[in-house]
Amino acid sequence: MTRPSNASGTAGQDGATAGHGAGLPAGGTDVVCLGESMVTFLPSRPGRLADVPSFDRAIGGAESNVACVLAAAGHRARWVSRVGADGFGDHLVAAIAAHGVDTGRVARDPHRPTGVYFRTAGERATGADGEEPGTAEVVYYRAGSAASAMTPGSPGPAALAGARVLHLTGITAALSDSCLDMLRALTRRTPDRPLVSFDVNYRVGLWHGRPQGPETLLDLARGADLVFVGEDEAAAAWDLHGPAAIRAALPEPAVLVVKQGSEGVTVLHREDADGAGPGAADAPGPRPAAPGPEAGTSAGPPAGGGAGTPAPDTVTYAPALTVDVVASVGAGDAFAAGFLSGTLRGLPVFDRIRHGHLMAAAALTVPGDLAVPPPRALADRLAALPEGDWGRLRLGPGWTAGLHDARVEAPQT
Repeated sequence: MTRPSNASGTAGQDGATAGHGAGLPAGGTDVVCLGESMVTFLPSRPGRLADVPSFDRAIGGAESNVACVLAAAGHRARWVSRVGADGFGDHLVAAIAAHGVDTGRVARDPHRPTGVYFRTAGERATGADGEEPGTAEVVYYRAGSAASAMTPGSPGPAALAGARVLHLTGITAALSDSCLDMLRALTRRTPDRPLVSFDVNYRVGLWHGRPQGPETLLDLARGADLVFVGEDEAAAAWDLHGPAAIRAALPEPAVLVVKQGSEGVTVLHREDADGAGPGAADAPGPRPAAPGPEAGTSAGPPAGGGAGTPAPDTVTYAPALTVDVVASVGAGDAFAAGFLSGTLRGLPVFDRIRHGHLMAAAALTVPGDLAVPPPRALADRLAALPEGDWGRLRLGPGWTAGLHDARVEAPQT
């Protein structure tokens, strides 16, 4: 096993109308993020929902979170969704556009409301056995929401035109049958589709009463080119334990990102048939039709055997950072944004993981779902640290302002 180099390498359906938001500059879109966002109400103090006297308004949604972080990091991001023709919809569109995201393809529904939810501090439940106490209470008011009425025809060709990456999550599949049909259409392998990124995002409460949920998510993931999944999610949804077992169930994606909590992230990825190097098989753009390792990269066994099976994997692992956690909600979305940013920049897989860790650390050190990401120069410098220095890095609230303005313990390079 060798350690990799750190070198950088219009009217809608059901009366909905397209929204007017920030447009992107000429030249197309780096990433389209499609899914529901909601107005979030955060508690003014710790405690049960029954005991919290007041809440602060924010925004929340896995896909829009990714879009906001990517836009703040300098990429051209578009959020595609559907919101009510109401005040909460106005707030969502304006707030997301303020992050530099193109919201011009968000439909406004005059008949259905914008979704909202309330939560306490802590992470959402996955349903895993032995889940830690203190898991957040989350109460959704999204049944019958505008976003739940999205259909396979909702995005429209113009919404996806020119995109290098399409980012989706399993949350959307749980909203309604029509939303599930939409995701099935978007994950179908067709010529000239963009790179399809899929975050499993298993939320046990969203699939209540529908035991087919885990299998549905597995089928959708098989249609993607790049998949994000937590080890805890895979255990809860599919009774799969460890990166190798997850890969055996998901041989189709070129890149499988297994998030292992505070330990780190393992990525199983394939080179293209021409051997162009790591990351070539998951380069953004049109697609063709068709126990954890130590820090570094190694060749792995094929996911299957026989003719027509995928090429052998390269396995890359990078440990997580030490972070003074304020709140954990939003960290997974931030990690996905950091990894996608590295993918768009053509960075080695090891560096993509580190950029994901840094984006996640930014989210972990603020109370809401969204945080200002570190400036690219700072992120690049930290991502390039030697292994020992990375291990001694400690990030606290405000660290993205720079090494001299926050609690960051690291040698100057």
